[in-house]
Amino acid sequence: MNKSDNSVGLVKEQSFKESNPFLLKSGLSLPEFEIIYETYGQLNQNKSNAILICHALSGHHHAAGYHAHEDQKPGWWDTCIGPNKPIDTNKFFVVSLNNLGGCHGSTGPSSVNPETDEIYGSAFPSVAVEDWVRSQAMLSDHLGIRKYAAIIGGSLGGMQAMQWAIDYPERLDNAIVIAAASKLSAQNIAFNEIARHAIESDQDFYSGNYIKYGKKPTHGLMLARMVGHVTYLSDDGMGNKFGRELQNPKKGEDSEFQIQSYLHHQGSVFSKSFDANTYILMTKALDYFDPSAKYKGDLKKTFESAKCNFLVISFTSDWRFSVDRSREIVSALIAANKNVSSAEIESEHGHDSFLLPLPKYFNTLKTYITRIYRELDEV
Repeated sequence: MNKSDNSVGLVKEQSFKESNPFLLKSGLSLPEFEIIYETYGQLNQNKSNAILICHALSGHHHAAGYHAHEDQKPGWWDTCIGPNKPIDTNKFFVVSLNNLGGCHGSTGPSSVNPETDEIYGSAFPSVAVEDWVRSQAMLSDHLGIRKYAAIIGGSLGGMQAMQWAIDYPERLDNAIVIAAASKLSAQNIAFNEIARHAIESDQDFYSGNYIKYGKKPTHGLMLARMVGHVTYLSDDGMGNKFGRELQNPKKGEDSEFQIQSYLHHQGSVFSKSFDANTYILMTKALDYFDPSAKYKGDLKKTFESAKCNFLVISFTSDWRFSVDRSREIVSALIAANKNVSSAEIESEHGHDSFLLPLPKYFNTLKTYITRIYRELDEV
């Protein structure tokens, strides 16, 4: 652990358990569930300074700080969350959780079904963004938070922030939607299907019941991550970082390009830390997210129930969730007469930009969130 003055330091996982059946959008139910979460900062007396962080596809609850002194890496958004950082824990109480269906402690496919005493595996029901938001609202009730100062998410997390604004308009003052879309394009769905097929074709997948057989579809999950990772980067970003450089070139022998070595490493690391069924579940939740469907595709009508302010951020080199997708959201919000700010950030890092401490991006976040804090003081 390399703790700096602006780190939240050591943090502890916490647990919220719901013992009553939880009805899902699919019509199926979970007999009970558990959500693992972390908090950073202090909740003020009137409980008005809370911020909820919604994670993306491969994210989890550990967004900032360290679990132990020997940890080498902090949480996945540690550059953004902490004292004097854009999400300032001297001012805000930050909640970060692992969604239902996840594989970092919350109830998911690798959990035991209390009704059968067996691991769910492929029997774990499909989960929708609406289900995540409702379970997050239940966690918020448990924490005594009636209304969030802001709900923030990138990519799939941004979709959750939008769903909060639609489903619980009285429970947030601001939605910060980063590198997201109101629904996936056909191309995005296609990439997700290729990733799922890679996993399901692995001989160790066993129709999703690999844990029962003491196996893990590591090769398929590795391929899925490699495909996904390519789509999170940009051509310019990859060219500038790797070019056509060889990794350890040897005379008279074929050598890997550096980009090959990088993808193999990323895929290998991911396949050891993530669950294949969770990956399938999360990508399907992405595919089916479309809050405008019940309004015949009218995004303006979709947002009419929202009462919060919006900040919509996109990145110029992000072709997975392009600037145009964010512009569609902004246009619909303006048409629905909502207060919306937007920023298009120059970046060569593709979709992964939302995870990086890019100066203009972080300055935009910090300015907007500082304004939220000033408005809290004025209440």
